[in-house]
Amino acid sequence: MASHRKSRAPGPRTAGLRTPAIATAALTSVALLSQTADASPSPDGKPSLEEVERKVGDLYRQAGSATEKYNAAQEKTTKQRKKVDALLDDVAQSTQKLNDAREELGAYASAQYRTGAAAPDVATFLLADSPEQYLDRAQLMDRLTSRQQGAVDDFVTRQAETMDKRREAAEHLQTLTDSQRDLKTAKATVQKKLATARELLSTLTAEEKARLAEIERRKQEEAAREAAELARRQAAEPAPTPTPAPAPTASPTAPPAPDTGSTGQTPAPDSSYDAKAAKALAFARTQIGKPYVWGATGPGSYDCSGLTQAAWRAAGVSLPRTTYDQVGAGTTVPLSQARPGDLVFFYDDLGHVGLYIGNGMMIHAPKPGTYVREESVFYDGESSIHSVVRPA
Repeated sequence: MASHRKSRAPGPRTAGLRTPAIATAALTSVALLSQTADASPSPDGKPSLEEVERKVGDLYRQAGSATEKYNAAQEKTTKQRKKVDALLDDVAQSTQKLNDAREELGAYASAQYRTGAAAPDVATFLLADSPEQYLDRAQLMDRLTSRQQGAVDDFVTRQAETMDKRREAAEHLQTLTDSQRDLKTAKATVQKKLATARELLSTLTAEEKARLAEIERRKQEEAAREAAELARRQAAEPAPTPTPAPAPTASPTAPPAPDTGSTGQTPAPDSSYDAKAAKALAFARTQIGKPYVWGATGPGSYDCSGLTQAAWRAAGVSLPRTTYDQVGAGTTVPLSQARPGDLVFFYDDLGHVGLYIGNGMMIHAPKPGTYVREESVFYDGESSIHSVVRPA
């Protein structure tokens, strides 16, 4: 998707929600770059407020992107583990059947030994390096009874099945090991980014945090004005009419370009979508106040994509786990034609997503140290909005 990012404006925080002081500092700091002209380090070598703002903002966005990679690795690991468990069960069952077939052949071999047969065919078969080796050398099947032939056939079949299942299980175990390594790497990346952000925030004095809080208040007001302007534009936007889907012209592997303008094809209003969206939004509203926890999918805490997935699941719609996949799970629409229930994606790397509720507002799980809340879609500036997707 093409980039249309501009310089960022910082994001608002809904009044009345519980937000720790350290999170407030992080949120308010995004405005500092435009508020202070002198960005040089202080005489004591301490980073300037602008430097802290810029680094903390980048670290939180990077942590959000790393969280989505962690979510993808976790989902892959979970699926792979289930596959491996199922394969190991199959191997155990195949091994048991192979052992049963071997015991049956062993009974024939014992009978041949007791009768003093000159050519203990079954016994020689069991001692051969492989069934095929003996069959080729002694033409075993021509010398056994039909019942014995059936036992040999069963043994050969079970042996081949067991070997195939063991080989498949070994391959999936290796894939699981790779997935677990990716999961560990993604987890470490998130933890490192957050630890660095906390360390930077710890350098702020009480006075600096107070200054950030005041800047944040003003930025909330600006974001609210932008949301009201979007609501005005949406109210003036004519209702879309059904149009045939155009033939694809781009490469199937190329991502769609972001669309935040007021032009383009948009699905006609659909009452069934509105009913589903209402259920998704009702669920999301009941989650307001619950903490953001990276990698969480509820019910006590959420990350951004975990919240949107859970909300639409409550409406009977299955969304993928990560923002990277959710962005392709519907129809892209212009921001000016966004409807309640649509998914709003942010940043070029799709590091964040929220659930649009109308009037330029959304419900989302912002980042560590914050809580699920209602907020303007312009919380981090208009240029941070990547695209809007209608999932059902």
